[in-house]
Amino acid sequence: MSMTTPPGWYPDPGTPVLERWWDGTAWTGHTRAAGQPAVPPSPPTVPLGPVAPRPRPRGRGPVVAVAAAAAVLVTALVAGVIVLNGDDGEAKADAAPGSATATPTASRAQSTAPAPPPSAGDDPNLLVDQLNGITLPVLPGWEKAESRIDGLPTMQTKETYDCPGDSGAFCHHAWVNTRTPSRTDLRTAEALAKHDIADAADAAFGDDAVGRRRYGGIVSHREVKSGAVVVAGRTGYLVRWSVRTGAGPGGQVQSLAFPSSVGSESMVLIRFAFDAGRGAPPLTVLDRITSGIRALGGQESGGVGSSLAPPAP
Repeated sequence: MSMTTPPGWYPDPGTPVLERWWDGTAWTGHTRAAGQPAVPPSPPTVPLGPVAPRPRPRGRGPVVAVAAAAAVLVTALVAGVIVLNGDDGEAKADAAPGSATATPTASRAQSTAPAPPPSAGDDPNLLVDQLNGITLPVLPGWEKAESRIDGLPTMQTKETYDCPGDSGAFCHHAWVNTRTPSRTDLRTAEALAKHDIADAADAAFGDDAVGRRRYGGIVSHREVKSGAVVVAGRTGYLVRWSVRTGAGPGGQVQSLAFPSSVGSESMVLIRFAFDAGRGAPPLTVLDRITSGIRALGGQESGGVGSSLAPPAP
């Protein structure tokens, strides 16, 4: 007899420290920290085995003895019916609830949970944002960031150099990260991208998280590109600035916003920062990464906007 896996929290296929909600037919975009109870605890069960005899009241010995014998006989018959499967005499694999070999409901649900799909997070060629349900291509010469103060999914160029505004710090020629925006009142991709671009520029070429001015601060900027674009099958919007800094040649920064394909389809925000110094990747790489963004699991729907050229093989 086949069993359908009930809805519940199960280990996340891509992030072991999280649990993901299984709605009975498919994985959803809802996650939580692992280790919380999977189901409410089951109420205690009453054993079906013989009950220890109570002290007999005086003067009722024969009656109590007969009643106790009848109770033991009935209990044995019931246990026998449960153990036997129909009339073929074979023992069932599942024992009766409350017996020593019974399997708790929660354990059974976990044992029949669907096998997790292969984890995209283990692919060195993909940057995976499990929360927002997207992947980005990690191109040659790039790597996933091992650690960042903000903890966001990030990739960056492998090559580093002395920051032009702070020789004691190391800068990467380019980096990209993904996030869920904190502003919930901006409900369109265009409004979100236009609002975020200034913050993205500060994060890329302004003071860093510990107050260092790695590029000497932002002197000026100008918009070089903006408009609707199809990202992972959804209609998004991008804004790109060219930034001049107090030290070094500056670079370009881009904010890209689009609705997620999972969960409540909340907005996804991706920031790109490319410097303009020697050794920096060409801006065509920025477009290749943007065009290579995919919905996790291939759940894409049509969008309206420009389609960037797919990445070269």
